[in-house]
Amino acid sequence: MTKLWGGRFAKKIDPKAESFSRSIQYDHKLAEFDILGSLCQIEIIKKANIITAKEYNLMKKGLNILLKDLENGKFDIDFNAEDIHSVVQDALLKKIGKTALKLHTARSRNDQVLFDTKMFSLKSLYDLVIEASYLIKSLKNTIQANKDLILPGFTHMQHAMPVSLENHFGAYQQMIKRDVNRFLDIAENIKITFGSGALAGTNLPASLYNIKGLPFDKDMQPSECSMDSVSDRDFVIEILSSLSICGMHLSRMSEDMILWVTQEFNFIKLDQSYCTGSSLMPQKKNPDMLELIRGYTGKLYGNLVSVLTMMKGLPLTYNRDMQHDKEPLFESIDIVKNSLKLMAGMISTLRFNKKSISKHLEDESLYATDIAHYLVTKGIAFKDTHDIVGELVKYSLDSGKKIVDMTDRELYGFNKHLNSKILKKLIDPVYSVSSKKSLKIGK
Repeated sequence: MTKLWGGRFAKKIDPKAESFSRSIQYDHKLAEFDILGSLCQIEIIKKANIITAKEYNLMKKGLNILLKDLENGKFDIDFNAEDIHSVVQDALLKKIGKTALKLHTARSRNDQVLFDTKMFSLKSLYDLVIEASYLIKSLKNTIQANKDLILPGFTHMQHAMPVSLENHFGAYQQMIKRDVNRFLDIAENIKITFGSGALAGTNLPASLYNIKGLPFDKDMQPSECSMDSVSDRDFVIEILSSLSICGMHLSRMSEDMILWVTQEFNFIKLDQSYCTGSSLMPQKKNPDMLELIRGYTGKLYGNLVSVLTMMKGLPLTYNRDMQHDKEPLFESIDIVKNSLKLMAGMISTLRFNKKSISKHLEDESLYATDIAHYLVTKGIAFKDTHDIVGELVKYSLDSGKKIVDMTDRELYGFNKHLNSKILKKLIDPVYSVSSKKSLKIGK
């Protein structure tokens, strides 16, 4: 395969060095956008009178054939090639002959790879928004199907207060909505630039690099600072950061459900299509998909740190180290995309064990704060009500006697405003949840 460089060299590159430096094994994913960038390039060099109208038409036809071949799965990629840029140029050379050799005029792979990666990133960000939206819808539908469900809420993994499923799953919705906003913000801020050359710009006028109507509602524009453009990977780091945060949210959701599916909690049943069994223990139904989502979050963090570490010591401008931004980016995008799909499926097929949940709601400690706030309405300082209710709960635990079963005499001993009638009203999950007036669930 023809290389895009080599005239200065008298010797061929060592095969081991060639294999070590090759990026085609992962940057082949950029093929569509490398061809798109070449279509932009021929517009630029046509306006600069570097190619004739006949050459332009020939190159445009050839590049569109390559796009069609790619779409139909007929675009052959030589995985012994150096990179996707070499593959595209070589494919065009085979299609239209030596006219293809004019394509690389006033263009550097440093500029090309930036264009390709930004366009790939835009497509991926919008794909992620779609998958995240499916998960948000799945959560909303599950809330609607279980709109009256109340379950124990936890702090420090201890029973805290009753909460509605709408509140609990609403928290997940808010997390994923923030992820969507981050993806959209990053996409909005990505500028598609061309004309940086290798680092110092090109000999062509900046006005030639204004091209309208790129995919994803973007226009190409000349680089504001060529050295910054070719050395910039901030957008990759921002994407990896947003993917890490999204992965963290999905991991927290997974952890909740891993706990809920245990016999100790027994709050939910996962659909069998998202579980696996044990090779030794026939009774097992394991939440492996949730565990894998949780586990993959470590890879997301690692990919973010790897690119931050790779970039931290690089002098301006382009350095070959920067080739290593793509594998972490591609892998993290795939991980989160697949995790969002799986989570949406698991949430939509989730079933709640309401009998077991009701049993947990019998824990009277869940209502201690409600009792304390009731006493506040009787003019008692909250610090004092905190002590009173704490002593009441301790007495219940020490005596093995439920608060609702205590006599009025016993209750009066803690405070004159306490009696069995009022406590039976307060120790109720529906009353507890409905009494929270400040709560506003986002729809």
